[in-house]
This record gives sequence, structure tokens and C-alpha cells, in this order.
Amino acid sequence: MKHHPRETLYRQLVEEYREQERILADPAVYQDPQRSRDLLQKLKQRREVAERATQFLKLLEDFRALKELEQEGVLDEELLQEAQELETRLLQLDQELQRLLLPRDPDLSRNAVLEIRAGAGGEEAALFAADLMRMYTRYAERKGWKVSITDLHTSDLGGVKFATLLIEGDHAYGWLRFESGVHRVQRVPRTESGGRIHTSTASVVVLPESEDSDIALDPSTLKIETFRASGPGGQHMQKNETAVRVVHLPTGITVVCQDDRSQHRNRERALRILRARLQDLQRAEEARRLGQIRRATIGTGDRSEKIRTYNFPQNRVTDHRIHLTLHQLDQILDGDLDPLVEALLAEEERRRVAELHALDHSPKNPG
Repeated sequence: MKHHPRETLYRQLVEEYREQERILADPAVYQDPQRSRDLLQKLKQRREVAERATQFLKLLEDFRALKELEQEGVLDEELLQEAQELETRLLQLDQELQRLLLPRDPDLSRNAVLEIRAGAGGEEAALFAADLMRMYTRYAERKGWKVSITDLHTSDLGGVKFATLLIEGDHAYGWLRFESGVHRVQRVPRTESGGRIHTSTASVVVLPESEDSDIALDPSTLKIETFRASGPGGQHMQKNETAVRVVHLPTGITVVCQDDRSQHRNRERALRILRARLQDLQRAEEARRLGQIRRATIGTGDRSEKIRTYNFPQNRVTDHRIHLTLHQLDQILDGDLDPLVEALLAEEERRRVAELHALDHSPKNPG
């Protein structure tokens, strides 16, 4: 291994990290608090890469020394075994570094806006949508995130026709982004007297919450109304008009928020959700203009795509995008989503690394 294709890059990354350390060692840097914070943040972001790259370069030197001994014919069996182990470790480190160097979507660290809508199946679909809402709420609780149910329309039997959840927490969107799509349930509905298994659906949409600076809202394009909020079955009826409905006139997008007793907070949350929907619409239009498929590497990215089946008789959940089946439906519906989410994230990284590797080995265009 006279020259590794990414050796120069790894040496450059280590040197850049050491230069950042030298800069931060100068007390004068801290006279500008903003600059010092920015530098410390960059150093923190690069630390893991620099540590892995340093380790890789050290092992690469050791491996080359052993290969030179092998060429001279003085490599015994023990050193030959060591060389093989070093080569395996170098391959692992290289793969880890490629994963760490993949471009990171800034949206991944943001809060998530999650919408659930009952699909085909009537009342049973609404009951399944309610199960999904509880599943995501329980999952958020396990992650230590805050959940606000900003809009909720229920059915006669306590199901959910439509719900909007604002999920606030570190990387909430990053963890939940692959939940968008059609979820299918197979079970005997409580409304079925003959014991027959029915199939129903509910759709889920997950959006990253946008920053105020991402989407500017012109007050003249908004119609904001207030009304009295009420809970399920008319409980918790408010005497004051605390609920807020915001209509974006150019697009017709409507957001309702009534979960808080404060009209001001409901208005603020409604505008946050509106920005997320407008940003999603803007990105979809840009993708269509460029003739691109919606950004998603697992599945098609189409929200009408069936992504997962929940089979109650077999206690089974199947994710159709990665062909993963787990016989722990009860645990998953109770919020233990990590086995599914982590498998999806791992497949996403595997595909992105494979694409990067393919680009590295593709024929270079002349000139």
C-alpha cells in the first residue's frame, strides 16, 4: 500500500485540526467571545474525525513498515498475522472516516413537525392513527423530547382523523425523518363482529421545523382567526378564544393550534408549523423544477408509498424499504422504535458511503 487514495485528505484534516488547536491556545482569541465560540464549536465538530484520521495514519505507517519487511523476506508468521490485522483495521477506520465525512444535512438537528392522517378503512383507520400518535408520543418521551399536540380531530370512537404534533428535542427530525409514508395495519377491528382481519392505513408526514430566517412571512398574506378551544368530547371548554387558525392566503395552507391555554403561544406554534409546511412546499417545487426526485435515499420519497405493515395476529412489523421484519409489534407500538429507526439510519449511511465510494472509483472526465 504505497499510497492510499484518501491519505492526503486525512493528513490535511489532522493538520487543520491542529491549527485550530494552536489558534485556540492564544488567549487573545477569547477577547472576541463570538469568534472563540465559533472556533470551539468547529473544533468540537472536527475532533472525532481528527482522532480517527490520526489513528489511521499511524496504523498506515506501521503497515507499510511490515510490508517492507515482507518484501525483504524477513517477515515471520507472527508479524504476517499482525500485518493482516492491521490491514483489516485500516479498512474499518477508512469506512468510519468516510461515514463521518459525509455531508450533514443541517435539518437533522432540528425539531420535527409530525402529521398523522387516517387513510383507507373508515373508523378502524382512525383508531390505527390514534395508535400511531401514541407510539410517536411514547417514543419522544423515551428520547426526552417535548411533545405538543397542536391540532387534533377525533372520530366518534376516539380515533384520530388528523393530528399535528410539534416534537421539540435534539435531532428530533434526524431520528424521525424516515417515518413519512403510508403505514398499514392488519388486524381484527373492534367494530368487526365476525372476527375477520381488515387492512387499514394511515399516512404520516415528518417535516423539519424551519428557522424564522428560512421562511419570511408577510403579515399581509396571513389570515389569523381566534376561536374557543375544546378538548375531546367537549371537555376543557375554554371561555376565552385561545385557539388560533392561520391561513396562508397565497397557498391556502391552514394551520390550527389549540393545545395551549395561551392565545399568544398558540399563535407562535401555528406560525412555526406554517413555516415548516411552506419550506417543504418550497423544496418540493425546487426539486420538480430541477427534475429531481424528492430528497430521500431509502424508498422513493413519495408520501403515498407504503413503507410499513403492522400485523397484529403475528405480532409482526415489516418495514418494506429495508425488508426488515420484527416480531415485537407490542413493544414498537409502546414507543420502542429504535430497532426500526436505527436500522433505517444504518442503511441510509451504508448507501451514502457506497455512493461516495462509487464516485471515487468512477472514470474521471478528461480536461
